[in-house]
Amino acid sequence: MRKRVLSGILASEETYLSHLEALLLPMKPLKAAATTSQPVLTVQQIETIFFKVPELYEIHKEFYDGLLPRVQQWSHHQRVGDLFQKQASQLGVYRAFVDNYELAVETAEKCCQANTQFAEISESLKVRSSKECKDLTAKYSLEALLYKPVDRVTRSTLVLHDLLKHTPSSHPDYPLLQDALRISQNFLSSINEESTPRRQSMTVKKGENRQLLKDGFMVELVEGNRKLRHIFLFTDLLLCAKLKKQIGGKSQQYDCKWYVPLSDLTFQAAEESEPLSIPQAPDEELDAIKIKISSLRSDIQRERKANKGSKVMERLKKKLSEQESLLLLNSPNMPLRVHNRSGKSYMFLISSDYERAEWKELIREQQKKCFKSFSLTSMELQMLTNSCVKLQTVHIPLTINKEEDESTGLYGFLNVIVHSASGLKQSLNLYCTLEVDSFGIFVNKAKTRVYRYTTEPKWNEEFEIELEGSQMLRLLCYEKCYNKAKMNKDDGENTDRIMGKGQIALDPQMLQGKDWQRTVIAMNGVEVKISMKFTSREFSLKRMPSRKPMGVFGVNISSVTKRERSKVPYIVRQCLEEIERRGMDEVGIYRVSGVATDIQALKTAFDTNNKDVSVMMSEMDVNAIAGTLKLYFRELPEPLFTDELYPNFAGGIALSDSVAKESCMLNLLLSLPEPNLVTFLFLLDHLKRYTNC
Repeated sequence: MRKRVLSGILASEETYLSHLEALLLPMKPLKAAATTSQPVLTVQQIETIFFKVPELYEIHKEFYDGLLPRVQQWSHHQRVGDLFQKQASQLGVYRAFVDNYELAVETAEKCCQANTQFAEISESLKVRSSKECKDLTAKYSLEALLYKPVDRVTRSTLVLHDLLKHTPSSHPDYPLLQDALRISQNFLSSINEESTPRRQSMTVKKGENRQLLKDGFMVELVEGNRKLRHIFLFTDLLLCAKLKKQIGGKSQQYDCKWYVPLSDLTFQAAEESEPLSIPQAPDEELDAIKIKISSLRSDIQRERKANKGSKVMERLKKKLSEQESLLLLNSPNMPLRVHNRSGKSYMFLISSDYERAEWKELIREQQKKCFKSFSLTSMELQMLTNSCVKLQTVHIPLTINKEEDESTGLYGFLNVIVHSASGLKQSLNLYCTLEVDSFGIFVNKAKTRVYRYTTEPKWNEEFEIELEGSQMLRLLCYEKCYNKAKMNKDDGENTDRIMGKGQIALDPQMLQGKDWQRTVIAMNGVEVKISMKFTSREFSLKRMPSRKPMGVFGVNISSVTKRERSKVPYIVRQCLEEIERRGMDEVGIYRVSGVATDIQALKTAFDTNNKDVSVMMSEMDVNAIAGTLKLYFRELPEPLFTDELYPNFAGGIALSDSVAKESCMLNLLLSLPEPNLVTFLFLLDHLKRYTNC
């Protein structure tokens, strides 16, 4: 595996070197022409546009030439760590390149406008293919090639992670690769987000650039109704657009609903606006949409393998887009209030506090550049709105953006232990939340306890998070504010202040083992240590027969009710009673994970018939009680609807005729063993009460 990883790195380096060579190719003749009577560019312009490119080429050429013979003469004892360590020590050259990047792109754009000869050169730079296909070339623009080094350096840690994963800790390379990874991580964390290059830009006035900083889907609340919008954040304004319906094969178009110059934009606090009731879709509706999305994705993958590019594929993708739009429209419930100083206010709904913080941070950072207020003419607004079609970076369907990408994420359960945090400069009351993406939308899944007044919180709390096609885990660290007089009014939405946020990709290869994977999430100088372990859906749903003569978990429901002389198991009655006593106002009571140690403590208490179980429950977070109830049903030796009848239930619910469906389902329910039926009805009554709260 080490050799395979290194072979992949070599191939990647070869491609990268060809990109740098293509950048250097026009540099020499441009420099030669600069000293003649008819220069294309000045020496200063050339040095600005191609700043540090020759040095980057030399660094990677030396690395490639050193690595190639070692891989060709491979043995298990072969060492390569020194090459990676040396390359990491030269990241200062990338720092200089990144700092100059925006000036380089801006200079290149001005030169293209002023000189048609340079514009032609910039649009058709030839990049050679791999050594096996020397005759093949591809054309790139100068701007696209200038972006390659930045893209390269931002992904440098991924390569080292892959290599470390397949390097034994006893190997001499291991400490060298760890050092290279540490240097790379420190370098990346030191790069200010604002210096991240923006790929898309459009010219507005001579000497000015309007660049796209971020775009994404949000739900706007208009007169109490949800409206799906595509939001575009430019360097000087926020634009809210609606995607027009495509009629008669016309190309995609946007309709601008409104825009606000950043100089006129503020975030409105909740107490400054009238309270609004947010219309919410029932969980069963959202679950039904998710089932349709899963089915359509499976159909698309199957069709892609059978007949790529068919009309059937296009119809399926259209249906998938419709269902994902429905999910995007109905899922978010977290408010984001935007106010225009002219007097108009807008309310968005968003599903993730991480994303809400990202939008706010980016807008506030951009507002520091002190743009003056302005208004666009109808022609300028139309041109800007039309440009959004090409500028957009997110599309529906969210889950299948690339035809060659068949990754649908992870399905199953992710156990996460939030250990501790370090790097805090003052004692605070701290807690963390965990978010994962589900069908392309991030949702909050877990929350730690508040660790009181410390610079080094040690939560050591474990959570079990259900994954539904998830690809990313996000962590947010908050300061809990108990003093209402000192609450963070500037935020406008959350009285607790976000101290830092970070994310980590859920790599199926890294998580496929049974062992815990320990890692660190770095954010704003704070480091949070976590451990992760993944259990696939196939394994987690496997019912295991009980080996215990007594107890509750993993024991047949009829045996438990017979022993207890009741129609509904005591654990079900106790959990639902406690949830209804203090959890009916909780959002996502059965979605947000409880602390795993609390759930295990309750499990043990119920299994050993502990008389203090009700006292324990009253002192625990209500999400842990909901988690205990879910665990009980999951660990039953057979499902509540029984192995024998389950296929019939699945067939009955799929009947299209409503009368036939009702008759079939009632007959099947009456066929269940009495403890199963009564427990199901008891649970159903509770869920109805919870829905109506």
